[in-house]
Amino acid sequence: MSPSMSTANVFCIANQKGGVGKTTTAINLAAALAAMRKRVLLIDLDPQGNATMGSGVDKNQAEKNLYQVLIGDTTIAEAKVRSESGGYDVLPANRELSGAEIDLIQMEDREQQLKQAINQVSDDYDFILIDCPPTLSLLTLNGLASAHGVIIPMQCEYFALEGLSDLVNTIKRVHRNINPDLQLIGLLRVMFDTRVTLQQQVSAQIETHFGDKVFKTVIPRNVRLAEAPSHGLPGIVYDKNSRGAKAYVEFGDELIKRIKKEALRQQARPRI
Repeated sequence: MSPSMSTANVFCIANQKGGVGKTTTAINLAAALAAMRKRVLLIDLDPQGNATMGSGVDKNQAEKNLYQVLIGDTTIAEAKVRSESGGYDVLPANRELSGAEIDLIQMEDREQQLKQAINQVSDDYDFILIDCPPTLSLLTLNGLASAHGVIIPMQCEYFALEGLSDLVNTIKRVHRNINPDLQLIGLLRVMFDTRVTLQQQVSAQIETHFGDKVFKTVIPRNVRLAEAPSHGLPGIVYDKNSRGAKAYVEFGDELIKRIKKEALRQQARPRI
């Protein structure tokens, strides 16, 4: 998919491990793309609502949210809220979303509910980013069924490699059984500390194993990025000169270049 096409690039930000910088990546990538004049929607698929709050939107004050969209009571167009600080739209989430699992189980096409909702607004955006919860639930499955690709933020730690193979297998299963468009876009190394030898070793292992699927951009461990959500601001707005903010802007640029390159590659393929 090319950003210049009318239909949005839909990407899940996913990792089955918690606390790996998924939400930080989703918020800052949304803000970085918006700063590049891209039309962006950030969907908060986590009942904790951290991507909502981190975008400066009060999750408990939102009149409509993702829960109502999933059960068919409203549309994304009606439920979205503007992140004034980030310059992108947010489909908010709160604790109510926890109940969606039970409601979805009783529905036909239960893993397709989010995709059907996204289809109605995909022409309005260049990018739709989905911040997935850290569990392989029916919510995450809805995200993966909707997306063209998955971006995996990961820390370069020993146990991260173990969880990574599980997630890659999940992506392959969803690709095979539910969503043939789904692919691994790339791995993003986050919270990286160059002083830690183990992190450098794990980083090298990831590059060896995944090759060009690893983004060149590396997000450093950065206090300013960690502080930003408590102010309801993306890190790249809170302190645009911090190392973390600059890295996310660089990542947004790399992602756009990667998508364009992939689009050209697809066009060059001989038609059968």
